[in-house]
Amino acid sequence: MKTEPAWRIDHVLVSLLLAGMALIAFANVVGRYFFHYSISFTEELTINMFVCMSVVGTGIAFERGSHLGMVTLLNVFPDRARRGVAILSAVLGAALYVVVDIILIYSIYKEMAIYKTKSSMGIYNWVYYLCVVLCTPFVFKGILRGMRTRLDQARREGK
Repeated sequence: MKTEPAWRIDHVLVSLLLAGMALIAFANVVGRYFFHYSISFTEELTINMFVCMSVVGTGIAFERGSHLGMVTLLNVFPDRARRGVAILSAVLGAALYVVVDIILIYSIYKEMAIYKTKSSMGIYNWVYYLCVVLCTPFVFKGILRGMRTRLDQARREGK
């Protein structure tokens, strides 16, 4: 039996993003309270960190079967049909993220070639889109792990 490492990169990444968001927000609150000065870029940075954290967290949720709709739908079906539903759910989830990536890659192209807009921090907007695309493999990994878990559960319950 394959054992899981004590830490995984997706869990560490989500933890670091959350800690970074908390530190940035805390620094902004302290700055406003003591110095009556707000750090202007904190909102932009925390929003984009939250988006990346959400994408990586989606993979973790798929793996754990934490998506309420997936679990509810899966439990409605008889034991034999659960395997098919688990595979269909994984395929549909992966297809959704492929579509999201295609749209984001096209947006990155337009931002780089046509618009060339920058954020208030002076960062090109396509960098934020690229962060989401780079976090998507964690979603695919979570979908695959979750599907394997559901198939193993269905196999055990079907016997």
